[in-house]
Amino acid sequence: MKTDKGSAADTRPSPRVRPALNRTYIAAAALALIDANGLGNFSMRKLGAGLGVDPMAVYRYFRDQEELFDGIAEALFDELDVDSLPWDGTWRAVAEQYCRRLRDTLLRHPQAVSVFATRPVRSRASIDTGVRIIELLQARGFTPTHALQIARCLREFTIGHALSLAVVRLGSQSRSKKPAPESPEYNVLARAADDTEIDEHFDIGLTAMLDGFERLI
Repeated sequence: MKTDKGSAADTRPSPRVRPALNRTYIAAAALALIDANGLGNFSMRKLGAGLGVDPMAVYRYFRDQEELFDGIAEALFDELDVDSLPWDGTWRAVAEQYCRRLRDTLLRHPQAVSVFATRPVRSRASIDTGVRIIELLQARGFTPTHALQIARCLREFTIGHALSLAVVRLGSQSRSKKPAPESPEYNVLARAADDTEIDEHFDIGLTAMLDGFERLI
């Protein structure tokens, strides 16, 4: 019986093909490496090894490590999926969801929060989103100056909260021990801390800011 060699060949699994190098793929690989091993253990040499290329190949896409970190910040921003924000709703709904998405995105990558926090994000998507937010706030009655100030306040509050919480989640809370309830040092501050989750103040802080901004209209 004659074997159909063409059909047999079609059923063989194709070899795994590594994606072609580009800025987006390299930044994503660098972010994954930081997630896995920590920012302090990151190096261009380790990135090259993870990509399966000579580390110098990365420099064809990024001038240096700082520019690569800019790319990582842009990759984090892209995770927000800003196009799906409720742009047709109230300014407050957009602001609240934007802040929550930014916080949640950063806390999915606690090792990389400081990368995002220490550099402006100048990607086209980020700039377009900033313009869109300012225009939305202006359309709802805020002056251009107040619109920019509001956007900056919300961003800085959210990043600061994420940075603080990331430090806690990465283990710094183990460096100091809370006093036991039966000890003299167990004061009203310690009691309140025991009755409160470490991230609960984000909601009350964000609500207070949004309430205050409404008075500027």
